[in-house]
Amino acid sequence: MDDRPLCGIDEAGRGPLAGPLVMAGVILKKRLHGLTDSKLLTEEKREKLYAKIIAHSHYCIVRFSPEEIDGDGLSHCMRRGLLIIKEKLPDARYLFDGNATFGVDGIETMVKADSKVREVSAASILAKVTRDREMVEMAVSYPQYGFEHHKGYGTKAHIEALLKYGRCAIHRRSFRVGVIDEPTLF
Repeated sequence: MDDRPLCGIDEAGRGPLAGPLVMAGVILKKRLHGLTDSKLLTEEKREKLYAKIIAHSHYCIVRFSPEEIDGDGLSHCMRRGLLIIKEKLPDARYLFDGNATFGVDGIETMVKADSKVREVSAASILAKVTRDREMVEMAVSYPQYGFEHHKGYGTKAHIEALLKYGRCAIHRRSFRVGVIDEPTLF
C-alpha cells in the first residue's frame, strides 16, 4: 500500500481569451467539509474555502502569463506547472483532473476528479479563486472589457468588447477569435 499523501492538482484558465493560466497542487492536512468542483460553488463559498484550504494544507500555486502561454504554448505551460508542483510538493501521489499528463511521469489522471476527490477539489478552488482575483484586478486597468464579470472567457459581452476595442495587454494573442481573426472576403 502506498502511504504517501495525495496531492490533488487542477487548473483554472485553460480556455479563456485573456488572463493567466493558474495551476494548484494541494495536500490536505485535515479533512475539510464542503469541497467540490470550484465551478459548482458560489464565489462567497469559494472564498471561504480558499482561506480554510490555505490554513490547512501544503499547497503550491503556479501562474503562467498570457505572454508565456503565447510564447511557449498551453501544453508546455501545463507540463511545466505539473513539474513545478511535483518539485514543490515532493514525496506524494499526484492526481490531476482530466485525462492528460502532458508527458509528466508519476501523475495519475481522473476525469471529473475536481468533483470526486477532496484534494483535487481543493486545488480547483485555489486555482479558480487565484485567477478570478487577478481578473477582477485587471478589470480596474481595462474597464471596457468587463473582466470582473466573465473573467476573460469568450462570452458575448467579451467578444463585443474585443470587436470594439481590440485586444489589450492581457489577451492571449495565440487564441484565435473567429469574428475577429477570420479573414474577410472583401
